[in-house]
Amino acid sequence: MDINCDTITELWSKTYNTKGNPDWSHILPYYADDIYFRDSIQEIHGIREFTAMTERLADRSKDLKMHIVRAVQQENVIFLEWEMTLSYKNNPGSTIYGCSRVTLNADGKISEQRDYYDLWGDIFDNIPRFGPAYRRFMRKKFG
Repeated sequence: MDINCDTITELWSKTYNTKGNPDWSHILPYYADDIYFRDSIQEIHGIREFTAMTERLADRSKDLKMHIVRAVQQENVIFLEWEMTLSYKNNPGSTIYGCSRVTLNADGKISEQRDYYDLWGDIFDNIPRFGPAYRRFMRKKFG
């Protein structure tokens, strides 16, 4: 299967919308052995490290849902806008709003994935009084 906007949307939606923990087993074969992944928390090189990261996330997440808002493609680069709702242990679910840039190599495999999101802001918004205080701080210092 060639990866394009439609297939990656279908694959990613299946990854996060299974009953219980997320499951990456069906999408990992679409990643190149030398995958480079980066987000706000970590930087990973290689399919072994990437697979281990997906397993850690699956172990920690009791409920994780991904809604792909839209996907666009320009040549070998696909941008995905997404909303990820997750909950850890006994905490209520939080929605994180983000975007991923996925680059395909000459073999059509995902060779790079860069995820962009405001982890703290989206999580803090769900904590009474702390969320508004965090947003005031951000507006004062960076707005």
